[in-house]
Amino acid sequence: MNIEVVKLGLIDYEDALAIQRKLAELRQAKLVNDILLLLEHPPLITMGKRANEKNILATKHQLDTAGIKTFISDRGGDITYHGPGQIVGYTIFDLNNYGKDIREFVRKIEYIFVRLLRSEYSIIATTDPKYTGVWVNDNKILAIGLSVKRYVTMHGFAFNVDTNLDHYALIVPCGIKYKGVTSLSHLLVQEIDLNTITDKIISEFCEVFEVDCVFRDKDWLIDLISQRKA
Repeated sequence: MNIEVVKLGLIDYEDALAIQRKLAELRQAKLVNDILLLLEHPPLITMGKRANEKNILATKHQLDTAGIKTFISDRGGDITYHGPGQIVGYTIFDLNNYGKDIREFVRKIEYIFVRLLRSEYSIIATTDPKYTGVWVNDNKILAIGLSVKRYVTMHGFAFNVDTNLDHYALIVPCGIKYKGVTSLSHLLVQEIDLNTITDKIISEFCEVFEVDCVFRDKDWLIDLISQRKA
């Protein structure tokens, strides 16, 4: 089974959401294969379906000063932060191909990063039975928030590689008090090349999900969406 992989670079959240929604419609109609989008967002706080606005600790003025937008999303979960240096993966996948089990789908995404951190960087990361995501001690390094409609997933994961961790002080991340966040560069005390680790994520993703990855470029994605609109 093949999945299409597209690297989009830095893209506004609203633009990426519009792309996801169109691809989800196409996937539901079985007009495209499963698609993994990998990208970064400008500084942004998103509020999921279970979001509590009290988990945004900053005032509007503070957010404006920091150049951070807010957006109400249809993904699962509470409050989270996106920004440059964070690799975001959006999964437009048909769960009919993966046992129709969203929990198992999430567990596989978690396992990808537990395995990646251990094998490539000798970092012992774990999961938490109470919360989704991946943790190093009590600090979250990977957040997961999905939505599912007609067995097709949207949204996905956010992996802190070289993220501005100071911005997390403006929120209660994922609505979880008394736990923190971290990033790969913070743990290793060095800069990380995003392209290199993105390729490692893709390799792990395809191995864990037992699929073949087909790399596509932005033009392919634009043409796909444009043709399907015609």
